[in-house]
Amino acid sequence: MQVPKLKVDQRNILPQQPGVYKFYNKEDQLIYVGKAKSLRKRVASYFTKSHQLNRKTRKLISEIEAIAYTIADTEFDALLLENNLIKENQPKYNILLKDDKTFPYICIINERFPRIISTRKFIPTFGEYFGPFSSVSAMKNVLDLIRKLYTIRTCKLSLTPKNIKDHKFKVCLEYHIGNCQGPCEGLQSESDYDNDIEQARNILKGNLGVVKNYFKSHMLDASQELQFEKAQLFKEKLALLEKFQIKSTIVNPKLSELDVFSIVTEKQTAFINYMQVKNGAITLAKTIEVKKKLEEPNDEVLTLIAVALRDLHNSDHKEIISNEPINLGEGIINTVPKIGDKRKLLELSLKNSLEYKKEKLTYSGKKKQNETLVQLKLDLKLTEIPEHIECFDNSNLQGTNPVASMVCFKNGKPSKKDYRHFNIKTVVGPDDFASMKEIVHRRYRRLLNEDLPLPQLIVIDGGKGQLSSACEALKNLGLYGKIPIVGIAKRLEEIYFPEDSIPVHINKKSPSLLLLQRVRDEAHRFAITFHRQKRSINTFQTELEQIPGIGKNTTDKLLKEYKSITKIKKLSLEELSSSVGNQKAQIIIEHFNKGLNNKA
Repeated sequence: MQVPKLKVDQRNILPQQPGVYKFYNKEDQLIYVGKAKSLRKRVASYFTKSHQLNRKTRKLISEIEAIAYTIADTEFDALLLENNLIKENQPKYNILLKDDKTFPYICIINERFPRIISTRKFIPTFGEYFGPFSSVSAMKNVLDLIRKLYTIRTCKLSLTPKNIKDHKFKVCLEYHIGNCQGPCEGLQSESDYDNDIEQARNILKGNLGVVKNYFKSHMLDASQELQFEKAQLFKEKLALLEKFQIKSTIVNPKLSELDVFSIVTEKQTAFINYMQVKNGAITLAKTIEVKKKLEEPNDEVLTLIAVALRDLHNSDHKEIISNEPINLGEGIINTVPKIGDKRKLLELSLKNSLEYKKEKLTYSGKKKQNETLVQLKLDLKLTEIPEHIECFDNSNLQGTNPVASMVCFKNGKPSKKDYRHFNIKTVVGPDDFASMKEIVHRRYRRLLNEDLPLPQLIVIDGGKGQLSSACEALKNLGLYGKIPIVGIAKRLEEIYFPEDSIPVHINKKSPSLLLLQRVRDEAHRFAITFHRQKRSINTFQTELEQIPGIGKNTTDKLLKEYKSITKIKKLSLEELSSSVGNQKAQIIIEHFNKGLNNKA
């Protein structure tokens, strides 16, 4: 069995769905639990924005060795699961949610003329619970709706038949303002009150359709009996109900002390998700991979693994729900639900199993992206799949500010941490061939010196000339013939091979050509961006540095203080003198005034 933990560099295969992520250190200890609306984006933010994080978070990132996750239906459900996992495991980097404070519930109390209250304590014998709710405001919205639709009492009076008969209580302000019908004085029958409670129960269960039909039927009945004021009252309640909307798969607290199993298979591999539910909340979620030895049916595999997982996590729950029937012996009830809250739990478990299956198949090389690499291998007649591709391009403007770039693709995707910029050092003037030879030589001389892995394919942005120059660099390093190298010409998308004057034309719709084009375009973009930055910086500083008597130190000082040439041009002699002295200030002022006169 294998618990689904990803390495840090595998974080880009996390699903873009809500859920809970867990960070583990090298001792396989859980050090942090978090929830996310998009697991992939949230986890990636730790590593892409690390310079913006505080010291504690940077320390957390330095300890992360593995990542695990659990999918939830909504962000609210992820919040509830996060709360349970933090309270159970107490990860050292989690500060919030470590106390014994729980999420709120709504409870219909077990009493005559039941009250409906909010509470954070879960006592099964006290009443019927609904929740937990992910926020107090969401819970209050539900309570407000119920109290606007129904006349539910809020007092704590003991409304026994004897107390009511003895006229022990008097109606309060709630009765006079229309929020209560006075059951304390016998002004409302118990059956009528219980009918309101039943309708409120439907709302708490999410059965809004039942309540809507109830209001519609009573509205029509009242209008047929010409009781238009009563019909208007039901119409207003119906409108209020239709405006109310709550969408959260809250587990019913009645579903307590049960285990959930789901299994999906792929040839000789089974993916099994296991969840524990206590007091209506998920307290454990785990997915594992199992290799089948024979052609065992799903129910046999699930039965075997269910026993092992229950023993591992000390579960003695008497009820199990699953997508395949299993038999764990006497006293344990197994159901395969089709509808209701149990079915929602099973669907959530299945979603986690399917996501883990997708992840494993994707990372094992069975994804479409790797089919593209296989096709590229066939089209270019390579000896191995080019999982590591590097592409070179250079850029200059009439020989000025010559630069070059190298981009790296791994497994068909950009590996931006391996991108490199090059300043051309040994070439004077606009010589693309010599520039290409220089940067290819510098790149692979460094890889050889540092004993780093070499690419499985080199792509040169250009035709036969650039390709020949790159090949010369490889020959000087003794790498020619050891690494496949091709050139791609922009005009007709022709592929050139060394020592072959006839180009190869790959089908325009082939995914392998599309990948080569993407690699080439990325190298071109990276080179152009760098060239523009360098040209901008040089242009920005040249005007001051070209003034006789003004050196680089003075230029840097002025630019650091005033940020731009435009601002420096607007300075008075006194302001410039305070920064660089009177003599240099006069030289600068005279230069700028001379430029204005020439333009005039």
